[in-house]
Amino acid sequence: MENKVRLFVNVDHVATIREARKTVEPDPLEAALLAENAGADGITVHLREDRRHIQDHDVSRIREKIKTVLNLEMAAVDEMVQIALKTKPYQVSLVPEKRQEITTEGGLNVVKQKDHLKKIRDQIQSQGIRFSLFVDADFQQIDASREVGAESIEINTGLYSELKGSETVIQELKKIRNSARHASEQGLRVFAGHGLTDENVVAIAEIAEVEELNIGHSLVSRSVYYGFEQAVRNMMQAIQKGIAQRAN
Repeated sequence: MENKVRLFVNVDHVATIREARKTVEPDPLEAALLAENAGADGITVHLREDRRHIQDHDVSRIREKIKTVLNLEMAAVDEMVQIALKTKPYQVSLVPEKRQEITTEGGLNVVKQKDHLKKIRDQIQSQGIRFSLFVDADFQQIDASREVGAESIEINTGLYSELKGSETVIQELKKIRNSARHASEQGLRVFAGHGLTDENVVAIAEIAEVEELNIGHSLVSRSVYYGFEQAVRNMMQAIQKGIAQRAN
């Protein structure tokens, strides 16, 4: 496995702060440029159907202005597919979406919508856009992702990030490790994300199969104290710590 884990910085919650006042700042594009300057490998945005944070113009501006690449998270609906085909991000990551949720609550149920996801895959890949699915650490969902023809999966680390007891954390981390290994054996590239912080990211970065992490809320939160560039640098240092432990 490559001894590097790419960090894609999610700037959604910069837009959340802006939308609280419906003004022009803070600008998620400026945050994206700061993240790149700090060494981020890519930028992630989630254009939600209700437009609660990232707006359509943010997607096009960020796609045009950043020097790295754009990962567009979106629901598996035609409106978003059309936006992706027009914007042509580096990668599309399909995520489940409910209007009433505060944030994404779980992975896609790939098993129940394989035919639908295959149609979206065909449209996305026809434009040379990479196609990824956000799933829970579940072998069934991973196998279905391979059947759909995804190039990669992003393992949902939300539950791992929320757990407090050491034994339950260890058990969830074991599930993530086993799922990452299984996905890699199925020929899928393995990413991870949701709820990760400087502290809990180390054990995830230690997993040999993990190539890429999507992290946002923690970076935006800590930028209040350290500034955005320093928050990104701190996260990258934590990721490097995990990579260094892979050989141990």
